[in-house]
Amino acid sequence: MSKEVSFKELGFVNTKEMFRDAMKNGYAVPAYNFNNMEQLQAIITACQESRSPVILQVSKGARDYANPVLLRWMGRGVIEMMNTTGKPVPVALHLDHGDSFELAKSCIDSGFSSVMIDGSHLPYEENVALTKKVVEYAHKRDVTVEGELGVLAGIEEHVSSEKSHYTNPDDVEDFVKRTNVDSLAISIGTSHGAYKFKVSDGVMPELRFDILSEVERRLPGFPIVLHGASSVLQEYIAMINRYGGKMEGAVGIPEEQLRRAAKSAVCKINIDSDGRLVMTAVVRKVFAEKPAEFDPRKYLGPARSELVKMYKDKNEKVLGSAGRV
Repeated sequence: MSKEVSFKELGFVNTKEMFRDAMKNGYAVPAYNFNNMEQLQAIITACQESRSPVILQVSKGARDYANPVLLRWMGRGVIEMMNTTGKPVPVALHLDHGDSFELAKSCIDSGFSSVMIDGSHLPYEENVALTKKVVEYAHKRDVTVEGELGVLAGIEEHVSSEKSHYTNPDDVEDFVKRTNVDSLAISIGTSHGAYKFKVSDGVMPELRFDILSEVERRLPGFPIVLHGASSVLQEYIAMINRYGGKMEGAVGIPEEQLRRAAKSAVCKINIDSDGRLVMTAVVRKVFAEKPAEFDPRKYLGPARSELVKMYKDKNEKVLGSAGRV
Protein backbone atom coordinates (compact mmCIF):
# COMPACT_ATOMS: atom_id res chain seq x y z
CA MET A 1 0.00 0.00 0.00
CA SER A 2 1.56 3.26 -1.07
CA LYS A 3 0.34 5.74 1.54
CA GLU A 4 0.59 5.16 5.27
CA VAL A 5 -2.76 5.83 6.96
CA SER A 6 -3.31 6.39 10.67
CA PHE A 7 -6.18 4.55 12.34
CA LYS A 8 -7.24 7.90 13.78
CA GLU A 9 -8.03 9.18 10.29
CA LEU A 10 -10.40 6.25 9.83
CA GLY A 11 -12.20 6.77 13.14
CA PHE A 12 -10.86 3.76 15.07
CA VAL A 13 -9.44 3.72 18.59
CA ASN A 14 -6.66 1.60 20.03
CA THR A 15 -7.34 -0.77 22.93
CA LYS A 16 -5.80 1.25 25.80
CA GLU A 17 -8.95 2.94 27.09
CA MET A 18 -11.10 -0.12 26.33
CA PHE A 19 -8.91 -2.37 28.46
CA ARG A 20 -8.53 0.18 31.24
CA ASP A 21 -12.31 0.41 31.62
CA ALA A 22 -12.79 -3.36 31.33
CA MET A 23 -10.21 -4.00 34.05
CA LYS A 24 -11.76 -1.38 36.31
CA ASN A 25 -15.33 -2.64 35.90
CA GLY A 26 -14.87 -6.40 35.60
CA TYR A 27 -15.93 -7.24 32.05
CA ALA A 28 -14.33 -8.33 28.78
CA VAL A 29 -14.38 -6.44 25.49
CA PRO A 30 -15.74 -8.64 22.66
CA ALA A 31 -13.28 -9.36 19.86
CA TYR A 32 -15.35 -10.67 16.95
CA ASN A 33 -13.83 -11.93 13.71
CA PHE A 34 -15.47 -11.07 10.41
CA ASN A 35 -14.98 -12.21 6.82
CA ASN A 36 -17.76 -10.47 4.91
CA MET A 37 -20.14 -7.51 4.91
CA GLU A 38 -23.01 -9.29 6.66
CA GLN A 39 -20.86 -10.37 9.60
CA LEU A 40 -19.44 -6.86 9.89
CA GLN A 41 -22.89 -5.27 9.81
CA ALA A 42 -24.17 -7.71 12.44
CA ILE A 43 -21.26 -7.08 14.81
CA ILE A 44 -21.61 -3.31 14.65
CA THR A 45 -25.42 -3.37 14.90
CA ALA A 46 -25.33 -5.69 17.91
CA CYS A 47 -22.73 -3.57 19.69
CA GLN A 48 -24.63 -0.36 18.95
CA GLU A 49 -27.88 -1.84 20.24
CA SER A 50 -26.23 -3.23 23.38
CA ARG A 51 -23.96 -0.17 23.86
CA SER A 52 -20.78 -2.22 23.89
CA PRO A 53 -17.26 -1.35 22.78
CA VAL A 54 -15.96 -3.80 20.20
CA ILE A 55 -12.76 -5.06 18.61
CA LEU A 56 -13.18 -5.99 14.96
CA GLN A 57 -10.78 -8.83 14.30
CA VAL A 58 -9.28 -9.64 10.93
CA SER A 59 -7.15 -12.71 10.34
CA LYS A 60 -4.50 -12.93 7.67
CA GLY A 61 -6.85 -15.15 5.67
CA ALA A 62 -9.79 -12.77 6.01
CA ARG A 63 -7.64 -9.86 4.89
CA ASP A 64 -6.55 -11.75 1.79
CA TYR A 65 -10.14 -12.84 1.13
CA ALA A 66 -11.61 -9.34 1.33
CA ASN A 67 -8.62 -7.53 -0.26
CA PRO A 68 -6.60 -5.27 2.07
CA VAL A 69 -7.69 -2.01 0.40
CA LEU A 70 -11.37 -2.91 0.37
CA LEU A 71 -11.16 -4.10 3.95
CA ARG A 72 -9.88 -0.73 5.15
CA TRP A 73 -12.83 1.04 3.54
CA MET A 74 -15.28 -1.52 4.90
CA GLY A 75 -14.00 -0.60 8.34
CA ARG A 76 -14.23 3.09 7.56
CA GLY A 77 -17.74 2.47 6.27
CA VAL A 78 -19.06 1.09 9.56
CA ILE A 79 -17.65 4.13 11.40
CA GLU A 80 -19.55 6.41 9.01
CA MET A 81 -22.64 4.21 9.32
CA MET A 82 -22.55 4.59 13.10
CA ASN A 83 -22.05 8.31 12.90
CA THR A 84 -25.19 8.71 10.77
CA THR A 85 -27.25 6.94 13.44
CA GLY A 86 -25.92 9.12 16.23
CA LYS A 87 -25.06 6.02 18.29
CA PRO A 88 -21.33 5.47 17.87
CA VAL A 89 -19.45 2.99 20.03
CA PRO A 90 -15.65 2.65 20.34
CA VAL A 91 -14.27 0.36 17.61
CA ALA A 92 -10.76 -1.02 17.32
CA LEU A 93 -9.58 -2.71 14.12
CA HIS A 94 -7.27 -5.55 15.10
CA LEU A 95 -5.05 -8.02 13.27
CA ASP A 96 -5.66 -11.49 14.69
CA HIS A 97 -2.70 -13.91 14.77
CA GLY A 98 -0.24 -11.90 12.72
CA ASP A 99 2.60 -14.26 11.89
CA SER A 100 5.30 -11.86 10.68
CA PHE A 101 6.65 -8.36 11.17
CA GLU A 102 5.84 -7.60 7.52
CA LEU A 103 2.16 -8.46 7.95
CA ALA A 104 1.86 -6.46 11.17
CA LYS A 105 3.58 -3.46 9.55
CA SER A 106 1.29 -3.65 6.52
CA CYS A 107 -1.79 -3.63 8.75
CA ILE A 108 -0.48 -0.76 10.88
CA ASP A 109 0.32 1.25 7.75
CA SER A 110 -3.17 0.68 6.35
CA GLY A 111 -5.07 1.91 9.41
CA PHE A 112 -5.32 -0.92 11.93
CA SER A 113 -5.38 0.43 15.48
CA SER A 114 -4.18 -2.80 17.12
CA VAL A 115 -2.21 -5.85 16.02
CA MET A 116 -1.42 -9.23 17.44
CA ILE A 117 1.96 -10.71 16.73
CA ASP A 118 1.87 -14.42 17.43
CA GLY A 119 5.34 -15.78 18.02
CA SER A 120 4.11 -18.46 20.42
CA HIS A 121 5.19 -21.26 18.06
CA LEU A 122 8.77 -19.95 18.07
CA PRO A 123 11.49 -20.60 20.64
CA TYR A 124 11.08 -18.18 23.55
CA GLU A 125 13.91 -15.81 22.64
CA GLU A 126 12.71 -15.58 19.03
CA ASN A 127 9.19 -14.82 20.24
CA VAL A 128 10.59 -12.03 22.41
CA ALA A 129 12.64 -10.57 19.55
CA LEU A 130 9.79 -10.65 17.01
CA THR A 131 7.26 -9.22 19.44
CA LYS A 132 9.62 -6.44 20.51
CA LYS A 133 10.27 -5.48 16.88
CA VAL A 134 6.53 -5.15 16.19
CA VAL A 135 5.95 -3.20 19.42
CA GLU A 136 8.68 -0.69 18.58
CA TYR A 137 7.16 -0.01 15.16
CA ALA A 138 3.57 0.09 16.43
CA HIS A 139 4.09 2.30 19.46
CA LYS A 140 5.61 5.05 17.33
CA ARG A 141 2.19 5.22 15.68
CA ASP A 142 0.14 4.79 18.89
CA VAL A 143 -0.98 1.31 17.78
CA THR A 144 -1.42 -1.26 20.55
CA VAL A 145 0.14 -4.73 20.39
CA GLU A 146 -0.95 -8.10 21.74
CA GLY A 147 1.61 -10.86 22.23
CA GLU A 148 1.14 -14.53 23.04
CA LEU A 149 2.73 -17.09 25.36
CA GLY A 150 1.55 -20.68 25.20
CA VAL A 151 0.02 -22.53 22.24
CA LEU A 152 -3.67 -23.29 21.70
CA ALA A 153 -4.75 -26.58 20.22
CA GLY A 154 -7.12 -26.78 17.24
CA ILE A 155 -7.29 -25.32 13.76
CA GLU A 156 -8.41 -21.88 12.67
CA GLU A 157 -7.26 -20.79 9.23
CA HIS A 158 -3.43 -20.85 9.19
CA VAL A 159 -3.23 -21.31 12.99
CA SER A 160 -3.03 -24.98 13.92
CA SER A 161 -1.59 -27.19 16.60
CA GLU A 162 -2.33 -30.76 17.57
CA LYS A 163 -1.57 -30.09 21.22
CA SER A 164 -1.98 -27.17 23.53
CA HIS A 165 0.91 -25.94 25.61
CA TYR A 166 -0.26 -24.06 28.67
CA THR A 167 1.30 -20.70 29.37
CA ASN A 168 4.11 -20.93 31.91
CA PRO A 169 3.52 -18.18 34.50
CA ASP A 170 7.27 -18.09 35.14
CA ASP A 171 7.74 -16.48 31.70
CA VAL A 172 5.16 -13.73 31.75
CA GLU A 173 6.96 -11.01 33.71
CA ASP A 174 10.13 -11.31 31.65
CA PHE A 175 8.19 -11.38 28.37
CA VAL A 176 6.09 -8.31 29.13
CA LYS A 177 9.07 -6.36 30.48
CA ARG A 178 11.33 -7.12 27.51
CA THR A 179 8.74 -6.69 24.74
CA ASN A 180 6.62 -3.84 26.21
CA VAL A 181 3.44 -5.40 24.81
CA ASP A 182 0.08 -3.86 25.74
CA SER A 183 -1.76 -7.15 26.34
CA LEU A 184 -0.94 -10.83 26.54
CA ALA A 185 -2.83 -13.83 25.13
CA ILE A 186 -2.39 -16.89 27.32
CA SER A 187 -3.24 -20.56 26.96
CA ILE A 188 -5.38 -21.94 29.79
CA GLY A 189 -7.39 -24.57 27.92
CA THR A 190 -9.30 -22.69 25.23
CA SER A 191 -8.91 -24.00 21.69
CA HIS A 192 -9.32 -22.90 18.08
CA GLY A 193 -12.10 -24.17 15.85
CA ALA A 194 -15.47 -25.86 16.46
CA TYR A 195 -14.11 -29.09 17.95
CA LYS A 196 -12.48 -27.78 21.09
CA PHE A 197 -12.85 -30.76 23.41
CA LYS A 198 -13.81 -34.39 23.61
CA VAL A 199 -16.49 -34.63 26.27
CA SER A 200 -16.17 -37.67 28.50
CA ASP A 201 -19.23 -38.88 30.44
CA GLY A 202 -20.94 -35.56 29.79
CA VAL A 203 -18.27 -33.65 31.73
CA MET A 204 -16.69 -30.61 30.10
CA PRO A 205 -13.02 -29.88 30.77
CA GLU A 206 -12.36 -26.90 33.03
CA LEU A 207 -10.27 -23.94 32.00
CA ARG A 208 -7.04 -23.65 34.01
CA PHE A 209 -8.08 -20.82 36.28
CA ASP A 210 -5.13 -21.67 38.51
CA ILE A 211 -2.77 -20.58 35.72
CA LEU A 212 -4.83 -17.43 35.13
CA SER A 213 -4.69 -16.56 38.84
CA GLU A 214 -0.93 -16.99 38.92
CA VAL A 215 -0.51 -14.82 35.82
CA GLU A 216 -2.71 -12.16 37.47
CA ARG A 217 -0.55 -12.31 40.59
CA ARG A 218 2.64 -11.85 38.60
CA LEU A 219 1.21 -9.14 36.31
CA PRO A 220 -1.18 -7.15 38.50
CA GLY A 221 -3.48 -4.91 36.48
CA PHE A 222 -2.17 -6.15 33.14
CA PRO A 223 -4.66 -6.95 30.31
CA ILE A 224 -4.99 -10.65 29.54
CA VAL A 225 -6.59 -12.11 26.38
CA LEU A 226 -8.38 -15.39 25.73
CA HIS A 227 -8.31 -16.82 22.21
CA GLY A 228 -10.46 -19.68 20.93
CA ALA A 229 -13.34 -18.79 23.23
CA SER A 230 -16.41 -19.64 21.14
CA SER A 231 -18.99 -21.69 23.03
CA VAL A 232 -19.97 -23.61 19.85
CA LEU A 233 -23.65 -23.03 20.60
CA GLN A 234 -25.43 -26.35 20.41
CA GLU A 235 -28.71 -24.98 19.04
CA TYR A 236 -26.86 -23.98 15.87
CA ILE A 237 -24.92 -27.24 15.67
CA ALA A 238 -28.29 -29.01 15.85
CA MET A 239 -29.68 -26.75 13.10
CA ILE A 240 -26.69 -27.41 10.86
CA ASN A 241 -27.07 -31.16 11.31
CA ARG A 242 -30.85 -31.04 10.89
CA TYR A 243 -30.52 -29.35 7.51
CA GLY A 244 -27.90 -31.57 5.93
CA GLY A 245 -24.70 -30.71 7.77
CA LYS A 246 -22.37 -33.07 9.56
CA MET A 247 -20.83 -31.64 12.72
CA GLU A 248 -21.07 -34.37 15.32
CA GLY A 249 -19.07 -33.82 18.47
CA ALA A 250 -18.48 -30.09 18.03
CA VAL A 251 -18.26 -28.48 21.48
CA GLY A 252 -16.81 -25.26 22.85
CA ILE A 253 -16.14 -23.31 26.03
CA PRO A 254 -19.08 -23.27 28.50
CA GLU A 255 -20.43 -19.76 28.83
CA GLU A 256 -20.30 -19.83 32.63
CA GLN A 257 -16.52 -20.31 32.43
CA LEU A 258 -16.23 -17.34 30.09
CA ARG A 259 -18.35 -15.25 32.47
CA ARG A 260 -15.94 -16.13 35.27
CA ALA A 261 -12.93 -15.25 33.12
CA ALA A 262 -14.45 -11.92 32.10
CA LYS A 263 -14.53 -10.82 35.74
CA SER A 264 -10.79 -11.39 36.11
CA ALA A 265 -7.83 -9.76 34.36
CA VAL A 266 -9.17 -11.17 31.07
CA CYS A 267 -10.40 -8.04 29.32
CA LYS A 268 -10.54 -9.30 25.71
CA ILE A 269 -12.26 -12.50 24.63
CA ASN A 270 -11.98 -13.70 21.02
CA ILE A 271 -15.01 -15.26 19.33
CA ASP A 272 -14.90 -16.47 15.74
CA SER A 273 -16.37 -19.97 15.31
CA ASP A 274 -19.74 -19.05 16.80
CA GLY A 275 -20.24 -16.42 14.12
CA ARG A 276 -19.42 -18.92 11.38
CA LEU A 277 -21.75 -21.53 12.83
CA VAL A 278 -24.72 -19.18 13.17
CA MET A 279 -24.38 -17.98 9.58
CA THR A 280 -24.00 -21.52 8.23
CA ALA A 281 -26.96 -22.81 10.24
CA VAL A 282 -29.38 -20.16 8.99
CA VAL A 283 -28.24 -20.38 5.38
CA ARG A 284 -28.68 -24.17 5.44
CA LYS A 285 -32.16 -23.76 6.90
CA VAL A 286 -33.24 -21.34 4.17
CA PHE A 287 -31.85 -23.58 1.43
CA ALA A 288 -33.61 -26.63 2.86
CA GLU A 289 -36.97 -24.92 3.34
CA LYS A 290 -36.86 -22.84 0.16
CA PRO A 291 -34.85 -24.83 -2.40
CA ALA A 292 -35.88 -22.50 -5.23
CA GLU A 293 -34.39 -19.44 -3.50
CA PHE A 294 -31.43 -17.88 -5.29
CA ASP A 295 -31.42 -14.27 -4.08
CA PRO A 296 -28.43 -13.92 -1.71
CA ARG A 297 -30.31 -11.30 0.29
CA LYS A 298 -32.98 -13.85 1.15
CA TYR A 299 -30.51 -16.18 2.90
CA LEU A 300 -27.74 -13.82 3.99
CA GLY A 301 -30.27 -11.35 5.41
CA PRO A 302 -31.80 -13.86 7.87
CA ALA A 303 -28.30 -15.05 8.77
CA ARG A 304 -27.30 -11.46 9.54
CA SER A 305 -30.36 -10.99 11.77
CA GLU A 306 -29.55 -14.15 13.72
CA LEU A 307 -25.94 -13.01 14.11
CA VAL A 308 -27.12 -9.72 15.65
CA LYS A 309 -29.14 -11.70 18.19
CA MET A 310 -26.20 -13.96 19.06
CA TYR A 311 -23.66 -11.14 19.42
CA LYS A 312 -26.02 -9.12 21.63
CA ASP A 313 -26.52 -12.18 23.81
CA LYS A 314 -22.73 -12.55 24.19
CA ASN A 315 -22.35 -8.90 25.19
CA GLU A 316 -25.23 -8.93 27.65
CA LYS A 317 -25.02 -12.38 29.25
CA VAL A 318 -21.45 -13.63 28.83
CA LEU A 319 -18.86 -10.86 28.47
CA GLY A 320 -20.61 -8.17 30.50
CA SER A 321 -19.71 -5.50 27.94
CA ALA A 322 -23.28 -4.30 27.29
CA GLY A 323 -24.16 -0.85 28.59
CA ARG A 324 -20.53 0.19 29.01
CA VAL A 325 -20.67 3.01 26.42
